[in-house]
Amino acid sequence: MKKSLAWLETNDANLVADLGKLVAIPSISTDGEHQKEIDQVAELTCEQMRHAGLTNIGVLRSGNSNPYSYGEWLGAPGKPTVFLYAHHDVQPINFTEDWKSDPWTLTERDGRFYARGAADDKGAITVQLGAIASWLRTTGALPVNVKMLVEGEEEVGSRNLQSFFQEHKERLQSDVIVVCDTGNIETGMPCITYSLRGIVGCIVEVQSATKPVHSGMAGGWLADAALALNVILSRLYWKNGKIPIPGFYDKVRKPTSKERRVFRKLPGDEASWRKDLGTLDGVGFALQKNVHPYEQTWRLPAITVIAQEASSIKGASNQVLPKASAFVSCRIVPDQEPEEVLEQLRAVLTKDPPWGVKVNVKLVGDVKWWMTDPQGPAFSAAMQALKKGFGTKPVAIGCGGSIGFVGPLAELFGGAPALLLGIEDPQTNAHAPNESLHAGDFRKLTASLAHLFDNLGALPDGKVKAEPAAVAAPA
Repeated sequence: MKKSLAWLETNDANLVADLGKLVAIPSISTDGEHQKEIDQVAELTCEQMRHAGLTNIGVLRSGNSNPYSYGEWLGAPGKPTVFLYAHHDVQPINFTEDWKSDPWTLTERDGRFYARGAADDKGAITVQLGAIASWLRTTGALPVNVKMLVEGEEEVGSRNLQSFFQEHKERLQSDVIVVCDTGNIETGMPCITYSLRGIVGCIVEVQSATKPVHSGMAGGWLADAALALNVILSRLYWKNGKIPIPGFYDKVRKPTSKERRVFRKLPGDEASWRKDLGTLDGVGFALQKNVHPYEQTWRLPAITVIAQEASSIKGASNQVLPKASAFVSCRIVPDQEPEEVLEQLRAVLTKDPPWGVKVNVKLVGDVKWWMTDPQGPAFSAAMQALKKGFGTKPVAIGCGGSIGFVGPLAELFGGAPALLLGIEDPQTNAHAPNESLHAGDFRKLTASLAHLFDNLGALPDGKVKAEPAAVAAPA
């Protein structure tokens, strides 16, 4: 470990430069216009894998998928095999006027690295390869076997990932999964995520007529589809109670009293939350009464209207609009089922429509929730590694977001434990202007992964699973 940590310190500037090369490529996967850049960043990732010391490196695909970069090192017989996941595709640049520096140039400012993809998720690529190189470039070997996969379409729902896993099942088979695409509750505090919410996305379409009509002729006469849509959406307004959908909470698994005690002990207060969320003065939180923000975000469902469309403001005309639509995103929790949630949502949104307008609710996509118990050899190894890397005790937390492949991949690997390690923090602004990665946490997580390899390699008989398989709430 001394050689590994010394190498990381000596090569810090090189690792930062490697991250800079990755973020310089605008590998946006959401608009279909950057295929050249996505191919380019996949090749660069392979090049960096090669430089770190991995072998059997190549660009893989499944059908017409975006490229996956793959590399491995299997020189530790009898030791656990660690599957490392990251993704090299990124979100587009939105609100360009709000960026304080070029989003495609890694810029260090006030102890943070700014760029699109710096945290989500190209920072994870550099962190993982840095930890690998710190061993292979000093001792010539790793304490564990490693298989590393970097995906190219996470930001568009990992639409080919499950088929990719099935197609390459034998090649990818591993004992423990490590994902660096979650967050820490605050900078300097290392976290392991033990629960993820799922998601159900649907489009709500409203139609009242076959064409728009001049509002001077039909205003107050023809049913306004945009207004009808918003009346329908208002049925989801919960004020500070439960979301008013019949049956919506019937299967929601309640947090244990122990979990609730942990939520209350975790850092955070109203002032810091308001600042992190950018909440305007005088605007209250939408939390349920007497529910802690962490419980609300991690263990309770939520509904968000993420887009509406009727006509553009720029091209607005005095017309009664015949069509309007909205994208409704629903976060689900243990033990809700996506199919049931969709039907519950559909029933509320289509019942007794204003003026009898036609309402259609169609599924866009869904992801199941995931939850585990952060106990057992692998989690203990990770907790110890994070404590050494960060110099402070780590905590187990939930996450309000979704990573759909974690559960299915763990099952594919025969119940392999999944370690979700934080690389983001409340100031990261993933998907938003001025996305950033805390420079200190970047270095500490890299060191933590180097420690994790060492800890996993030292496990008796290479056993990483808890007995029996962990599915309960965290200790």
